Amino acid sequence: MSASKILVVEDEDHLAEGIKLNLKLKGYDVQRAANGQQGLEIWKQWKPDLIVLDIMMPIMDGYQVLEQIRKEDAKQPILILSAKNEAADKVKALQKGVDDYLDKPFDLEEFLLRVERLLIRGEWSQSKADQIDDLFSFGSFTIDFVQCHFVSRGKKIPLTVQELKVLRLFIAHQGKPVTREQLLKEGWGYDEGTHTRTLDNFMVRLRKYFESDPKNPEYFKSVRGLGYRFDP
Repeated sequence: MSASKILVVEDEDHLAEGIKLNLKLKGYDVQRAANGQQGLEIWKQWKPDLIVLDIMMPIMDGYQVLEQIRKEDAKQPILILSAKNEAADKVKALQKGVDDYLDKPFDLEEFLLRVERLLIRGEWSQSKADQIDDLFSFGSFTIDFVQCHFVSRGKKIPLTVQELKVLRLFIAHQGKPVTREQLLKEGWGYDEGTHTRTLDNFMVRLRKYFESDPKNPEYFKSVRGLGYRFDP
């Protein structure tokens, strides 16, 4: 089995080399980009299994890199490492589709564990995604995962990368309950035990899209004390 490929996009030479060395010691195949533009070029050519991404970089910052990748690939695992540790920075990154976010300075052991988790999740997501067509229909709706929208009665409604990501998760588990913890972990990259209204607000929006009566959902149902279940 070939080693997992990790692209480190970091402009600080000493930090980048330290990250690269420790990842290589774990058996990973690692390349480094010194700025966002170079990172995008290597990503397109090399197709890494995971991207470790800084935010504050010359030429193109991490947010711009993240946006560009998500326009072309909703499933590429991305971990942001950044000294920008305000809640607003993390929310912005999550809204743009990052999988995980770790503050600088960081604990090496925690970083390596997060890398391992994202690689495992990426393998799981890919195996599940391979079972889901680019088009998925239920009721009067057709979701287009390539064009990033859904169609209902001839009308196209755009969907964000995050919405598509969680919809794929629901579809992969259709008919079965998915816990809040699983949705937050696999959908947003939150740690277990995190308390947030992110999922609740997301489900309100999702039901407005797909339910004729959002307060009495037909497709996206609550499972009391557990999470949600998608019944197409």
